Amino acid sequence: MKQVLLDLQSGSIQVENVPVPAVTRGVVVENAYSLISAGTESSLINLAGQSLVGKAKARPDDVRKVIQKVGTDGLLPAYQQAMSRLERPEPLGYSSAGTVVTTGSDEFEVGDRVACAGAGYAVHAEYVAVPKNLCVRIPDGVGFKEAAFTTVGAIAMHGVRNANVTVGENVAVIGLGLIGLLTVQILKAAGCRVIGIDIDPEKLALARDLGADVASNYDGLFERVRALSPFGADAVVITAATRSSAPIEAAGRLVRSQGRVVVVGNVGMDVPRDVFYEKEAEVVVSRSYGPGRYDRNYEERGIDYPIYVRWTEKRNMEAFLELVRQKKIDLDRLITHTFPLDEAPGAYDLINTGKERFIGVLLQYSPNGSGASGTVVRLKEPGAQARRVPAPARTLGCIGAGVHAQSALYPHLAGLPVNLGGLATATGLSAQTVAKKYGFSYCTTDYKRILDDPDIDAVMIATRNDLHAPMAIEALRAGKDVFVEKPLATDIDSLRRIVEARDESGRRVMVGFNRRHSPLAVKMKGFFANRATPAVLHYRVNAGQIPPEHWVHDDEQGGGMLISECCHFIDFMQYITGARPVQVVARAIEPTGTLQKYDNFQATLTFDDGSLGTVTYTTLGDRSYPKETVEVFAGNAVGRITDFRDLELRRDGKASRERRWLTQEKGFAEELLAFVKGEEPDFVASVATTIATFAAWESIDTGAAQEIDIGRVGL
Repeated sequence: MKQVLLDLQSGSIQVENVPVPAVTRGVVVENAYSLISAGTESSLINLAGQSLVGKAKARPDDVRKVIQKVGTDGLLPAYQQAMSRLERPEPLGYSSAGTVVTTGSDEFEVGDRVACAGAGYAVHAEYVAVPKNLCVRIPDGVGFKEAAFTTVGAIAMHGVRNANVTVGENVAVIGLGLIGLLTVQILKAAGCRVIGIDIDPEKLALARDLGADVASNYDGLFERVRALSPFGADAVVITAATRSSAPIEAAGRLVRSQGRVVVVGNVGMDVPRDVFYEKEAEVVVSRSYGPGRYDRNYEERGIDYPIYVRWTEKRNMEAFLELVRQKKIDLDRLITHTFPLDEAPGAYDLINTGKERFIGVLLQYSPNGSGASGTVVRLKEPGAQARRVPAPARTLGCIGAGVHAQSALYPHLAGLPVNLGGLATATGLSAQTVAKKYGFSYCTTDYKRILDDPDIDAVMIATRNDLHAPMAIEALRAGKDVFVEKPLATDIDSLRRIVEARDESGRRVMVGFNRRHSPLAVKMKGFFANRATPAVLHYRVNAGQIPPEHWVHDDEQGGGMLISECCHFIDFMQYITGARPVQVVARAIEPTGTLQKYDNFQATLTFDDGSLGTVTYTTLGDRSYPKETVEVFAGNAVGRITDFRDLELRRDGKASRERRWLTQEKGFAEELLAFVKGEEPDFVASVATTIATFAAWESIDTGAAQEIDIGRVGL
């Protein structure tokens, strides 16, 4: 299928061929029309067109993150990750309409006409995958063209709702672009008298035609408002887009005492305190298109709010379409341009140059797409062919292309003696971009194509945590060797099934416990190889807080940091000691505020050779301090690794030290080389580590020590 993409390095617009996305908790829709958001999309395009210095000035928070990464990981990884982000094209669009072609939800059937919303979902593409709460049926009598406006219509609806208007109130709308003109019509449908304000005479005339009682520029504005309402406007809705604070200043003068000002557009917010103080006026910044926005449970997982949260984003979308059906909103007057999908670059050129007056700009899709509706795209472009290495090298297929895969795993593929077959991700854009960059022969949004490919004999799974176990089991049953990122499983039953599938298939399973493959770890293990005593180990992790809404905290998808991250450190202790954990006692800080229950804990493990290991994991420290420090004490010797950049070994009063200045040595390249060369992994250690994390979780919940028994899963 074809999709509109933004090159973040140059700012250019491209129409690329990518696989049709996979359906998850919603539907796949064949688009008929999508609406270009001139304000939101143009700001992103303008940012992309700036120099690196300009981008840095515009995104200071991102620059701080890069600087922090330099301090912990080294200059080279920080640079590579930042450039990798810029190399990935950005999808554009967030409002479209079309026909359901695949459904994963009981709410929709194939053939339903629907309006779709959401950045990253309702994009400018022939086919889009949209969660069910960002998708609504189009009423009879409403066409696809009109329905493509639903998302921006919902934004206008939510702004009006935040104004708390009632029948007969006088409301001013500052800024008569697309959302402003929709707001005017929604307010009229609500029984309000409306004052439309803009500096463009053509927009003022259009606002009058669409029902505004008064349409005015700033000349004589306050006299016109007083003539309509001697006390001032009951509410002011700001839908302008400008860095200037002039709209909020004007709103303060227009609004009546104890009135309401709602900011919908991206405007300057230098609020004149004296004006608002004297009137005791309320200022509300309207957030997108209703409750549910930015809530992963609502948008991604499809968990609706109770009806007393009356106007969610989905219900706002439905309400807007109902007004369109009742002919209370005229969209025909707002459509100024319609471009075929292939001419999308011209549409953005029109918007960015302003060479013609525009309001609503639509992209139109040919019926049945361009004929390319498959989930697999072969990469034929020069330089995109799969690398060829001498036989009998194996062929690798990969599933997943998230941040970790692209920053830590895939950059090492070029140095491996392996052929690259297919790459599968849930979204076509990600699949095509990453596959082309690293030289895979094809990309797909159906991971089963990787498992069914007879030429692929090894599979790498780098998806979200909850998919590791089921995909690893499927790959084993398909006769593939498996490299699966940690954690191996997020519950004991899944772990048991992996053990069974491995035993039945006779194939190898390696888990992405990369730290045991680090050259620094190998040297530390050798240093303690002939120890005459058990070891005492302390692994301290200064993780920094991960936002509560991040998927890793999701019990279904992530399993929390204890399951997701602590496994690394337990495996490292197994590697250094050469012993298995047999018992764990763990304690955690009780959750409060933004602190998650399993994010600040200590776990002390007993190993079968008598060694003791403690993992201290905290999100409460300063990010400028080293992230990972592991210390080992045994046989009158001490070893320490800091951030896998600094190794210090001490014995008999003598010390040796190694430092890596540009990068960390976390063992990613070494673990992948071991996998493709067919080295036998320590699968039992990986299982023991996984059970140990489950036992640590149980210890925190029960307050009691827990045994670590690999016999629970049949080993």
